[in-house]
Amino acid sequence: MKYRDLQIRTQREFPSNARTQGFGWLARAEYITRENELLPLGEQVIERLRALSNDPSSLFRFSLPIISNETETYFPIKTGSVEVVNCSSCNYTARIKFARFAKTVLPQEEQLPLEKVLTPDCNTIESLANFLAIPKEKTAKALMYTRPSDNKFVFVVVRGDMQLSEAKLKQQVGDIRPATVEEIIKSGAAAGYASPVGLKDILIIVDDLIPGSQNLAAGANETGYHFKNTNYGRDYSVEIVTDLVQAKAGDLCINCGNMLEIISALPLAVHSEFHFENILLALAETHHDDKGLTFPKSAAPFDVYLMHIAGKELDTRAKAEELYNTLQSAGISVLFDDRDERAGVKFNDADLIGCPIRVTVGEKNLREGMVEIKERTGKENQLVKNEEIISFLKKQFSLPSWEQMV
Repeated sequence: MKYRDLQIRTQREFPSNARTQGFGWLARAEYITRENELLPLGEQVIERLRALSNDPSSLFRFSLPIISNETETYFPIKTGSVEVVNCSSCNYTARIKFARFAKTVLPQEEQLPLEKVLTPDCNTIESLANFLAIPKEKTAKALMYTRPSDNKFVFVVVRGDMQLSEAKLKQQVGDIRPATVEEIIKSGAAAGYASPVGLKDILIIVDDLIPGSQNLAAGANETGYHFKNTNYGRDYSVEIVTDLVQAKAGDLCINCGNMLEIISALPLAVHSEFHFENILLALAETHHDDKGLTFPKSAAPFDVYLMHIAGKELDTRAKAEELYNTLQSAGISVLFDDRDERAGVKFNDADLIGCPIRVTVGEKNLREGMVEIKERTGKENQLVKNEEIISFLKKQFSLPSWEQMV
């Protein structure tokens, strides 16, 4: 394609709203607008990426620092839209809301008698633990929901030092919403002082740490009072025991015991569905230098950036046009910079846009039947005879790359 047909207008400065280097380079090179809307160059990359979307392993060809599991692939970045749990040792990776981890079970104790105690103004786990002078892991946290599909009251219990993952809960019971005050009262519980002890005709679900945790402090279902020494099985029965809590940084990996990290990330592929615009950003974040983008040939919008330098005697543009047609006929994709611009402007834009190879048609080299070829990430220019350009590109740079890949 021709530069002027694409109406590319590269920018000399980074946009003021660029949150990351990659976004800034994409906007400067006119792959996207400053409002993150795709422009023709960006659409060209995504068209190429889309051709690979039937092969989930294609993402591993782009030399991206990705993390993944069997169904999901992520690109770590501080501005990422999701939080992911990752183990640097065994590469266990999962969205934080679904991640599993090795839980610390409390030492076994003899069950003590249930005891109702006055606990004024103790309607949070923190205030209760402080009042009773016990660690939070010796408390039971109550969370109450209603299932809209059948208006079932859902009572959830997790250990007081843990946070519920509503995503895990929904996997077990379906869609839920927080219970209203009226629904809580109707169930027999008391907001801030609730436990499943004595409640009937409700769905009780507990985290799998609860059965092995004895003598927990929990609500007495009466404002201002709690029970000491509640015990699963003895004081209440449940319908479901399962993993319900959310992992946090420092928890231990379920597979290898290494400490887990919480990483912000962009989803690149989830259940074989590719997020092409995220992949484009990941490519830009990974493949750039201080001059612009350095896309690998498998992901670049074009294999070759072709340009001519105006001559005084020879018609370099006509020769570049001829070469443009020759390259395209050979199956090599080309961005032809057909503008009547200064050489410096074209060289800068070639670096900024980041095609793998730059081919320059200049008067001096043309007199000797040569053109100049330079790899985007290389330091040296090479002179190649006009009649050998196709074979040179195919041999030296494994072009045409895209047709071979698909």
